Amino acid sequence: MCRSCATTASPAQPSARATAEAPGRTRVADHGLPRRRLLAGLGLGALAVNVPAGASPAAAGEAAAAKNGAWANPALGRFPAGGHYGAPRGGASHAGQDVSNSTGTAVHAAAGGTVVRRSWGGGLPGRTGNALVIAHGNGQYTYYGHLSAYRVALNARVSAGQRIADMGATGNVTGPHLHFETHSGRLGTTVNPVAFLAARGVDLSGGWSRIDPGASGPTVVVIQHLMNQRGHGLAVDGSYGSLSVGAVKRFQRSAGLAADGQVGPATWPVLVYTLRQGASGSPVRALQTALNRRGARLAVDGGFGSVTTSAVRAYQSGNRLVTDGEAGPVTWRALTG
Repeated sequence: MCRSCATTASPAQPSARATAEAPGRTRVADHGLPRRRLLAGLGLGALAVNVPAGASPAAAGEAAAAKNGAWANPALGRFPAGGHYGAPRGGASHAGQDVSNSTGTAVHAAAGGTVVRRSWGGGLPGRTGNALVIAHGNGQYTYYGHLSAYRVALNARVSAGQRIADMGATGNVTGPHLHFETHSGRLGTTVNPVAFLAARGVDLSGGWSRIDPGASGPTVVVIQHLMNQRGHGLAVDGSYGSLSVGAVKRFQRSAGLAADGQVGPATWPVLVYTLRQGASGSPVRALQTALNRRGARLAVDGGFGSVTTSAVRAYQSGNRLVTDGEAGPVTWRALTG
């Protein structure tokens, strides 16, 4: 749990010597990790950050509360006691939500955007540890703190669900965890991350996602592949329009569910298939699409061979799931969350 991470506090004091921001994974030292240099602060003192040119039009144009598939769960783990948004921190309050797991657990981008901070504390007052800040457009930012390793460079463009870092215990903490913040309006204005993501269909505690009519993107492609296994013959175009919604409603009625067209915690468990090596067809295409959203780079060919098995195992291992290479409900829930 964070000992600091307050909304108002004195700025952390990083090393005065800056280090080069090299692309890719950079190991950093802290509490039992391999001994390397701590990354110094970048001297970014101002809280307001302009969104870089070329920011994603999709990210900039998202509806404020749409469960549209554009957001993803940044990390799997548990909510530690006292790690909630607004928890007291001396004379201030906790600015984010802590998600605890072991050092090295995967940290994913919560939405598409540009990495605008990659430094000790993210250059923000009261934060400690190695951190990333991603700008998503429309004044929305996410902060990822106490990282043990970076997997993206400063100014990198990232997509929702992409692995960007490893969980750690750098900074003023009691143990390894992700300190996750959401900023709305400007960088420095935090809002409750649990409520912010819930409004966008993501359960930060690790539950199934919620996808509403009008959504688009890879998670809709997953849904369309799974529906096609049931004979619906949908165009796999990633657009959750009237034809796909109508098919889902028919499926929901046949399963005795509320036919509201939302693919959420009631629908996902009966929609997915448990898959293992040797499986084939549309459900495997759905799985491969979901893995690719998390950075697997698989050919979506519908064949669950050794390469897809390795990708499942790598995802399970990185997210501290049972590493058996089988895509069951727990793995599906994490992948689509």
